[in-house]
Amino acid sequence: MPNLTIDDKQIEVAAGLTVIQACELAGVEIPRFCYHDRLQIAGNCRMCLVEMEKAPKPIASCAMPVSEGMVIKTNTPLVKKAREGVMEFLLINHPLDCPICDQGGECDLQDQAFSYGGGQSRFEENKRAVDEKYMGPLIKTTMTRCIHCTRCVRFAEEIAGVPDIGAIYRGEKMEITTLEQAVASELSANVIDLCPVGALTSKPYAFNARPWELTKTESIDVLDAVGANIRIDTRGAEVLRILPRLHEDINEEWLSDKSRYACDGLKRQRLDKPFVRVNGALQPASWDEAFAAIAAKIATVKPAEIAAIAGDLADVEAMYSLRLLLDSLGVASRDCRQDGAVLDANDRASYIFNTSIAGIEQADLLLLIGTNPRLEAPLLNARIRKRYLTGKLKIAMVGEEFDLTYPYEYLGKTAGALEKVLSARSAFAKQLKEAQNPMLILGMGALTREDSKGIVATAVKIAEKFGFIKDGWNGYNVLQTAAGRVGGLDVKFVPTQGGLSTAEILISAQNKKTKVVYLLGADEIDTEKLKNAFVIYQGHHGDKGASVADVILPSAAYTEKSACYVNLEGRVQYTQNATLPVGEAREDWKIIRALSAVLGKTLPFDNINALRGQLAAENPVFATRDEIIPAAWNPNAGSSTALLETPFQYPIQNFYQTDVISRASKTMAECAKVFVYGKGADSLKKVG
Repeated sequence: MPNLTIDDKQIEVAAGLTVIQACELAGVEIPRFCYHDRLQIAGNCRMCLVEMEKAPKPIASCAMPVSEGMVIKTNTPLVKKAREGVMEFLLINHPLDCPICDQGGECDLQDQAFSYGGGQSRFEENKRAVDEKYMGPLIKTTMTRCIHCTRCVRFAEEIAGVPDIGAIYRGEKMEITTLEQAVASELSANVIDLCPVGALTSKPYAFNARPWELTKTESIDVLDAVGANIRIDTRGAEVLRILPRLHEDINEEWLSDKSRYACDGLKRQRLDKPFVRVNGALQPASWDEAFAAIAAKIATVKPAEIAAIAGDLADVEAMYSLRLLLDSLGVASRDCRQDGAVLDANDRASYIFNTSIAGIEQADLLLLIGTNPRLEAPLLNARIRKRYLTGKLKIAMVGEEFDLTYPYEYLGKTAGALEKVLSARSAFAKQLKEAQNPMLILGMGALTREDSKGIVATAVKIAEKFGFIKDGWNGYNVLQTAAGRVGGLDVKFVPTQGGLSTAEILISAQNKKTKVVYLLGADEIDTEKLKNAFVIYQGHHGDKGASVADVILPSAAYTEKSACYVNLEGRVQYTQNATLPVGEAREDWKIIRALSAVLGKTLPFDNINALRGQLAAENPVFATRDEIIPAAWNPNAGSSTALLETPFQYPIQNFYQTDVISRASKTMAECAKVFVYGKGADSLKKVG
């Protein structure tokens, strides 16, 4: 490990680091614009100049590797003069529009001009002007402000895997552009965070607020199952924007476009008061009237005629509370698997992502089965691409062909390809035998079919035969698409003995055998089959479930409550309330607790801490926070069901509108118009 001196301080660092990284380890701040520790080195801006002993001139610290005996000085008059000169050059053409720039208050150029600039300019000629560029419905461009750091270009090429952003011309005439095309990536808006000036800003957020006006709340995202860490920025009762928060093991510092921009759906189509259906029409009601209507109906039916379905956004406390209430009523029919996925709640290793998201970076072979991670979990897909770029990961796919932003070996579109792999009749089987840390990912496209049990059994046999499971490594993974799914399975919100699953509940309700159906935010089902039943809908948006409800109980959205969610790895995390629930809406567990008292089955807790204490006592997983508890491996999962030759189909075709919040979002509707139904859809369509 090289030893070097930085500002008269001795420091030992790992070989291969650059001088700027060594300075950070020594606690010395080095200004930069083009350098970013997750992107390749460009060396464009020269703001990171430092003095190196025996060097004839200042060096770019971002591009200089450390070496033994190196002596670096970062605060000499030469360095100060060099930085002032670079800043003067950067500001030659930069417009003086800070008062109207959305980057104001969060601008690296502002901060570094104040800290390292000379305070004057000798440039008297006219400033350069650049035409605005079209980058899609999310990214607002003011390219006259661009300093050519190329962070956006490198992000699109390296992280997102869609080389849609590039540069044309040279020197002072250089322009960053997409050639008037929308940036066709589910991660495109991360370039806004990366831009160190106001050249790329948020189009939906434009001119809405200044950073110092906002209240910032740390929370987690629930619009997919990854559980990305986020920061919710609010002003008053309105969520104005959502930004990513650093978590190396989950989302690093990135965020998907849907998680970032669907927040405007939180103020549209909201349920803000209880409703009861009277003479065929929903009428506003008080909470007491709504509860009384439910109690009157439940008193007329048997437990076997009652069922409940939990939706994809349901939190753990809500599902646990409802499960306890159903148990007290003797109700056996309940399910948190809206899509009918074949997942065994008694075998945790069979429904979580055992390798962990960060563990992808240790894998050397990946088999994708019935999954499209680019649309189902863009952040996880970015992690796969990151590992692929090291040259140490081979990838194969069974399913419908799709541009995943990295190449893969295509094995087939039907489940029969798995049998070839298992019997070693596939050329890919040889690579499996040679792999040290192989992993497979089962998607919902494989787990929601008639032959899903057979697919699971075959996948387990592949895992057993080719060494996917060994000490310290479990390469068997399920890619969940719903934030509430793992938590629902952990609290056993599944049918008990004699109970019905989601599909069976719907058929039974259609046949008038199930007479009361409780929908806990369940909207991704065929609600037409519920028209013969008495439907209780508890949720926060007037979507499919509310349209068929006889009683509506308004609840809080994820930005309005402190609630537990378990991500696809099995990691327990908590949202935090950034705003209060709208109108008369309440947190889900409070609604169920109040209803239990009206039904004469009062639940044994009065506050959230008591509820969580009881939950942790029942399942030790909930006694942890932000940790991964390895699940015991069960080699007997699945059954010998015959595999069908039906091609795999992915559950998500329209990435931008997958839940009640994103469907209510005007921004997501615009994205769907461009990328799903419009010209920008070409690069997101299936390949082959």
